[in-house]
Amino acid sequence: MDTYSVMREFADSWMLLFLTLFFVGVIVWALRPGSTSVHRDSANIPFRHDDKPAGAEDDGATCRKEART
Repeated sequence: MDTYSVMREFADSWMLLFLTLFFVGVIVWALRPGSTSVHRDSANIPFRHDDKPAGAEDDGATCRKEART
């Protein structure tokens, strides 16, 4: 049996099973009950500084400091 046939057989059986279980695991992990607040917080990132631009504090030094780092 040559290498191609062995790899093809492995990919058709065990790797398909592994990738299917990995996919289901990722979906279950993303939709777990405790992750609601994390997803909500991530979804609201663009709206955190809705009333003023980010870094528009008193003296503006924060903007320059953040730009250098």
